[in-house]
Amino acid sequence: MQENKPDLLEIFRTLLVKADMLLHMIAAILLLAACGFIFYYAVLNLTNPTRDSIIHLVNDVLLALIILELLWTVIRFLKKQKFVLAPFLAIGIIAAVRRILLIEAQTSFMEHVPTEKLYELGLSACVVIVLIASYYLSVKAQKLEQ
Repeated sequence: MQENKPDLLEIFRTLLVKADMLLHMIAAILLLAACGFIFYYAVLNLTNPTRDSIIHLVNDVLLALIILELLWTVIRFLKKQKFVLAPFLAIGIIAAVRRILLIEAQTSFMEHVPTEKLYELGLSACVVIVLIASYYLSVKAQKLEQ
């Protein structure tokens, strides 16, 4: 009876690992599909160039970059490579810069910029600085680890 338990636990663990791998593969396919749709809409924005469509184009391309960084993280997991923090920091930096560009584009046509938008710009800039410092520390720690 004692010998049967570890076998059952091992079978259960194996099933969970296979289910996890399958779900990661599905997530990768869905991320790729989402990126494809975003690029499709970006191309549509190029066919009708207006002030708003160019803003949406830049926004869509940066969102696609975020999704591609997430996809690389899933691919690294599926290849059973070591976890790396850098892609998540890059995603954060891209997201903050995307937000800065979007706010700047929206407010560039306003006569009076609301102070909330200025606070949001400042906060996003601070986020970029903190994430860049984190990336620097992460690279230094990685070098020390080796």
